[in-house]
Amino acid sequence: MKKGKIGVQMMMLKKKVEELGAYETLKQLHDLGFHSVEVSQIPMTAENVSEIKRASDDFNIAITATSAPLEPMTPGSEQETLRDNYEKIVADCKALNCNYIRIGMLPFTIMGDKDKIIAFIDRAEEMAKRLKDEGISLYYHTHHIEFQRYDGKFLLDMMKENTSVLGFELDVHWIHRAGVDPVSFIKEYKNRVSLIHLKDYRIGDLDITDEDLKDMSNFFSKFTNLIEFAEVGEGNLNMPAIMEAGLEAGAEHFLIEQDDTYGRDPFDCLRDSAENLRKMGYADWF
Repeated sequence: MKKGKIGVQMMMLKKKVEELGAYETLKQLHDLGFHSVEVSQIPMTAENVSEIKRASDDFNIAITATSAPLEPMTPGSEQETLRDNYEKIVADCKALNCNYIRIGMLPFTIMGDKDKIIAFIDRAEEMAKRLKDEGISLYYHTHHIEFQRYDGKFLLDMMKENTSVLGFELDVHWIHRAGVDPVSFIKEYKNRVSLIHLKDYRIGDLDITDEDLKDMSNFFSKFTNLIEFAEVGEGNLNMPAIMEAGLEAGAEHFLIEQDDTYGRDPFDCLRDSAENLRKMGYADWF
């Protein structure tokens, strides 16, 4: 029976890497039963790359994907980009035996401008072709902003239609937040998606005070902003259906991500997500 690989998006562990180091952070993931990670928002210093590699070897953890923006997110921002640091980023990827680099989101400076976004995606497609020659696949990670419609068509679909080599890392929470069914949408991206973010979606507690009732703008601000990022299996998304749709579309890697843990230790959140997925019948995907 066909199956995927469940892993962790390490963005949610960036503070743990700062506190414990990359090696110990990955060791704790191993102790939770994980054997795949996507590295994001962790400085790719020589030390971190070396420690990630050492932990990968010692604990049999695959470095499924690394992350790099195509271009600076804002003018003058100091960060490695594929445009300006291509050789270094490729070398890091190869040192970690990694086959995917993913772009985390659009540059902030072009959001909301369809023409600039399509031009950006054209440049991403050219970079994807260049990386393909290195044996590396370039992927673009989606949020909800790409579901804005232009002449009745999703921007994301326009991005897909204008590319053939660039892949798309679909994030099921953001698809749902955009008002689209993740299960049916994932199937539309067959053969363009190998990476999927498992991120659940829940409605949080409405904490209303007497002061909120005196100022209804405060009340409605709380009322309309109850959406939370949930541990997998603790929210409202149909994760088994999502994962089966992912397999049907050709996805291989299913990465747990929780943008905000609301004060909980992220290792505890990952433990809960893992246990819920095992109870759903995916123990052999770890």
